[in-house]
Amino acid sequence: MAPMNLPLRRVFPPILLPTFLAVVDGTIVTAALPAMAGAFGDVERVSWVVVSYLVASTVAAPVYGRLGDALGRRRLLVTALALFIAASVLCASAPGILSLAGARVLQGFGGGGLMVLSQALLAENVPRHQLGRAQGVMAAVIVTSSTFGPVAGGALTQAFGWPSVFLVNLPLGLLAMLLAMRLPGRHGSGDRGRFDWPGLLLFAGSVVPLLLALEEFQRVEPTTLFCALGEIGLSLVCLVLLGRQERRARQPLFPLDLLRRPAMWRANAMAACSGALMVSEATILPIHLRAVDGASAGQIGLMMLPLTTTVGLGSLITGRLVSRTGRVAIFPSVGQTAAALGLLVVAFGAGHAGAVLGPWGLPAMLALVAVFQGSAMPVAQITMQSQAPPAMLGAASASVQLSRSVGSAVGVTIAIGVLFVTLGRRGGIADAFADAVRHGPTVLASLPEAQRAVAEADIANSFSAAFLAIAAFAVVNAVLAWTLPLRRL
Repeated sequence: MAPMNLPLRRVFPPILLPTFLAVVDGTIVTAALPAMAGAFGDVERVSWVVVSYLVASTVAAPVYGRLGDALGRRRLLVTALALFIAASVLCASAPGILSLAGARVLQGFGGGGLMVLSQALLAENVPRHQLGRAQGVMAAVIVTSSTFGPVAGGALTQAFGWPSVFLVNLPLGLLAMLLAMRLPGRHGSGDRGRFDWPGLLLFAGSVVPLLLALEEFQRVEPTTLFCALGEIGLSLVCLVLLGRQERRARQPLFPLDLLRRPAMWRANAMAACSGALMVSEATILPIHLRAVDGASAGQIGLMMLPLTTTVGLGSLITGRLVSRTGRVAIFPSVGQTAAALGLLVVAFGAGHAGAVLGPWGLPAMLALVAVFQGSAMPVAQITMQSQAPPAMLGAASASVQLSRSVGSAVGVTIAIGVLFVTLGRRGGIADAFADAVRHGPTVLASLPEAQRAVAEADIANSFSAAFLAIAAFAVVNAVLAWTLPLRRL
């Protein structure tokens, strides 16, 4: 169906506001994580506030894409916004970290459709000759939103408490629903029978148990290890069945024919590692700033600004260099190698950066690294889009985003797991660390001098171990980039 010739001023507001909500909600909670940990006391599970949303939105995104074609995209966008708003209220009123994670799952089921449906509605309502301009505006909104999120989250948390980062979605979401109703409604095709529902269920069955197992490994006990091994077994069984299902499906969730090609699977793996890098850093950094540097929620939001800004800058620079030179693999090869080396420096200096460079030391080091690590994601997209047949461009682009989301969830779970496993090796230190996250590092001053020195050293070593795990993602990315078959466009 040809796009409608609507003026951009009518199309942009109903589309850009849901896009803004989808992107901001992925970053606004990061500055509030220490406050949530302080309110609930379940510090080792605070990463589930991030992971649960990522997994749910990842699973929901392809469903919205298919159902939008069948039922009409405007109608489904309004439905997704309604679910997003209702879940935001549940998040704000959650009495504990597990109930908050459950509410974030519902929020992810709503938020997973906002970006997908907004992009589809843009193509549906904007003439082809204006799509370049429209996508440029969309990209600017995405970059601005991801940068704005931590600052807004920190300011809201400091002024009104952590529930405010969810309650702010109510007026914005209601406004987005009203604006969406201004778009012309189109009937869908009505064809709902070809979606790969078994593949979607098996995909969820392979990812969710794996994440649960990684979380169980934080507590080295016979019962938890037994459960973790069972969850890993279930994940592997679902993964094998998923492979069989995707080979037989008429319209598979994963384009296996594409993913078998060396350039394609490397591009998806690079996207996964890129997601793991960014989300792990954005989750670990606020905890470090609170527990080690004693930063307030508002200060944490500002201190995260360099990281979120420079990773987008690195992606922008890489995209321009590829366009001008026609070279592809060389930029992430050099960039990811530099990022890996930089993260190794961060890992060995993470616990002492504040004492040497002040509270801005670690954010500044990560910002410098982020310029280089931003080189992988645009090359992953370019590789998939340039190598995929025209009829499979949508599936190729979707597989990159899917890989990035899954990598983000797995990566942050591993990084948090390493942090707390390292802390748990010495009895009592984990409790001292939890108190530092809740109340700041001043609580350590009440400990006897010898015990305080041990606690500070162990906390520093634990952050070093977590950043070493994050550096491993950059090392894998560098290997993938150096072996990427696509050298030039």
